[in-house]
Parts: sequence; C-alpha cells; structure tokens
Amino acid sequence: MKYTKDHEWLRVEGDLVVVGITEHAATQLGDVVFVELPEVDAMVAKGDEICVIESVKAASDILAPLDGEIVAVNEKLAENPALVNEAPLRAWFFKMRITDLTELDDFLDEDEYAELIG
Repeated sequence: MKYTKDHEWLRVEGDLVVVGITEHAATQLGDVVFVELPEVDAMVAKGDEICVIESVKAASDILAPLDGEIVAVNEKLAENPALVNEAPLRAWFFKMRITDLTELDDFLDEDEYAELIG
C-alpha cells in the first residue's frame, strides 16, 4: 500500500490502482453521509477533483493521485456512504488504470504515512 499526503491509500491490483481514504481521513471527516463517485471510462489527470465526500462535519474532495482512466467505481458507497467509516481500508472509491506503475514510488509507504499523521 502507498499513501498520499491528502490521506488517500493506493493499492496495486495487477495493472490497476485501487483508491480509497485512510482511517485517519475517515475519522477526521466524521460520519460520511454522501459520496459522489467519478464516471467509469473517464480520463483523469493527477490533481483533478474526481470524488466528493460529504460528512456531518464537512465536504471534501478526492483528487486523482495519478493520470489514468477510471475503470470501476464502488457503487456500494453511493448506496451506503457509512461504509467509509466502518472499514476505510476496504471501502475503495474507484479503480484506475495507469500507464506507469513506477509513479507509485513517489508516494508514502506505511511508516512515512504514520510519521505524517504522528
């Protein structure tokens, strides 16, 4: 697993990268009440705002961590946003296909992320 400084987690599955938010982010947001997912087949650029998460405390965006194509979204989150709070590491938001998996080397590993949220 890799992590972004924006509190997203990234997991490689073959040629896909699965993206969700960390437990720290879910805790900071509070009870999630709405999730807007990106469109499947959308081409996104690193830094694009592609998801919206609304909680009882705030609204937040998930940014595309890499350039690529959205190939799947987790419809269960749209139906039951509370899954984000129940199991943040299993409640993925989207899967994307990227062209260069070496770009993942630029992200934080588990120890570096733990130090970030220290």
